[in-house]
Amino acid sequence: MNTPLNPEPEPRATASGVTPAALAATRPFYWSVRRELWEYRSIYLAPLAIGGVILIGYAFVLVGLPHAVRSAMTMNAQQQRDALAHPFQVSAGLIMAASFIVSFFYAIDTLYGERRDRSILFWKSMPVSDITTVLAKAFVLLVLLPMVSYVITALTEGIILLLSSAVIAANGLSVAAFWMQLMPIEGMRALLYHLISVHILWYAPFYCWLMLISAWSKRAPFLWALLPPFAVTIFERIVFHTAYVANFLTRRLAGGSDGGDMLDPEMKMVVHFVLTPGLWFGLLFAAAFLVAAAQIRRYRGPV
Repeated sequence: MNTPLNPEPEPRATASGVTPAALAATRPFYWSVRRELWEYRSIYLAPLAIGGVILIGYAFVLVGLPHAVRSAMTMNAQQQRDALAHPFQVSAGLIMAASFIVSFFYAIDTLYGERRDRSILFWKSMPVSDITTVLAKAFVLLVLLPMVSYVITALTEGIILLLSSAVIAANGLSVAAFWMQLMPIEGMRALLYHLISVHILWYAPFYCWLMLISAWSKRAPFLWALLPPFAVTIFERIVFHTAYVANFLTRRLAGGSDGGDMLDPEMKMVVHFVLTPGLWFGLLFAAAFLVAAAQIRRYRGPV
């Protein structure tokens, strides 16, 4: 058998075992994500700003911290933990709230904004498919933004913990007892579980619905995102005298009804959350919204 004179070379794997073809396939997605970070700096600037404000405010709290620790010693164990952990809970809540607000406005503007400023004409000329663009935006919204907020929360609480420990040690109090009451690692583990279960998985259909409206609407995407559920709620109330849609949306935004224990990271509650039908139906709707958004973007022009 004759062998070809110029055999086609086989693709060689890189040092990490990934072939150039695989790298070329993921490169558009990678640069699409980078593009989102360049265009929407509020993804990390807003949580950073809230973290900075929290640290400035906590500098005033440090003055009365020794007295607060001494007062907590007269309480039972649970009351002590609640009193000492309050600043950490407030800081986490504020940063997570900022992340939620940024996520909402990012989702409602990300596909509409490129049509409003006509940059969609440039991006459509690039060799990046609509589904890749939509998936990159969804990745930023559902994964990157929550993880950035979690890292900033961890850094903020870590600085608060170090400052508190220094003040407590300077006043002759036990730093070890302070750490034992707070259990910071346990708190960060619970926060990570809450972030993944609620802000990423449970809220996914809401965020993807906003992206769908962002791709479809020609004007006022904020109103179009809120008008349909509001209209259905009013219609149901007037015609059927019921409130199933309103109760469903309220429970979903509050963290779920049968998934209400999802805030607890214990294994039993994790299994209960994973087996919740509402989780999987929500993820199916989220996937359908993303596919529809990609299809609409293909035929939508500037507004």
